[in-house]
Amino acid sequence: MLCIAILLMSGLQIFNAHPRLYWGDTGNEGDPALFEIYAEEQLEGPPIGWTKIGNRIFDTTGVLGVFTDIDGFLSGRAFPYWITLPSTQNLAEGRRWHFFFAWLFVINIFVYLIYGFARRHFQRDIAPSGADLRSIGRTILDHLKFTRARGEEAKRYNVLQKLTYIAVIFVLLPLMIVTGLSMSPGVNAAAPFLPELFGGRQSARTVHFVSMLLIVLFVIVHILEVFISGVFNEMRSMITGWFAIRPERGDSKGSKP
Repeated sequence: MLCIAILLMSGLQIFNAHPRLYWGDTGNEGDPALFEIYAEEQLEGPPIGWTKIGNRIFDTTGVLGVFTDIDGFLSGRAFPYWITLPSTQNLAEGRRWHFFFAWLFVINIFVYLIYGFARRHFQRDIAPSGADLRSIGRTILDHLKFTRARGEEAKRYNVLQKLTYIAVIFVLLPLMIVTGLSMSPGVNAAAPFLPELFGGRQSARTVHFVSMLLIVLFVIVHILEVFISGVFNEMRSMITGWFAIRPERGDSKGSKP
């Protein structure tokens, strides 16, 4: 979580230096952007912050583009100071934070993968069975109704959780690593084929940004689920492996972790 938080904040600091996303190899000021955040000065009154997605433009003043900075004055930065590292606009410092924690994050991922395969965690707990795949419709309906799993079902990942973990672990995280390497000039010189896999460095940057947003969404949903399911019980299960299950009605024995 610490690595993800610092990578997010330092990454937004880097994005602020050029708050536009393109598709292709080059990303010049005059090229059409897929996504951009910018400030527009007004003849009268304060500037306006705009967020553009494709051909759609949204007024995001006070949230993105224009907001009150740490010194109390209006600032024309894409993301506000309280979510960037460092809080002031400093591209070089943001890159140092980002690259250092990126390698720590990569090491953590490889250790987790080795441990997961060695202990057969992925094969036993993550890989969906045929019965899991056939129950997707019911599981989606249970989530829409906020129906919580009970009994033995509460001790296992449901099919949506399994598919989500597979997407994050084996798709989004590798994409983050490969696209990050694709944007490095040093790596480009040694392995020029990497940015070509995505159609260019700017395409890799766009995929990197979108992957980051999806991982952040996953973390937010994960945290919300912890609060909904019970913070103490969930945190205890993460740390000790013990998980208390509320007995179903009519079951006087209860459940063991």
